[in-house]
Amino acid sequence: MSKTFTAAELAAFDGTDPSKPVYLAIKGTVFDVSVGREMYVPGKGYSVFAGKDASRALAKSSLKPEDCVPDTSGLTDEETETLNKWEAHYRKKYTVVGKLSQ
Repeated sequence: MSKTFTAAELAAFDGTDPSKPVYLAIKGTVFDVSVGREMYVPGKGYSVFAGKDASRALAKSSLKPEDCVPDTSGLTDEETETLNKWEAHYRKKYTVVGKLSQ
């Protein structure tokens, strides 16, 4: 079943509540990354991505919270290619659970 998430709804799946799955979005597609939960919970390397659309950060290979936004305007060709590779990786590894509303 596919759901449409608002940014606020997605933020509730940021790994802080152990009773909820961990979600993140890439290019508006929401993935359940709970199988890798230990990498996404607060204090861990990828926690900055959890509960957000991390498109810009993934494109730029950035772990900065301010880059965890869906805005991909102004990316270089190389950054766009990097983002597309991340999206393909997530599609192979994780379950798609919905879309992020605009």
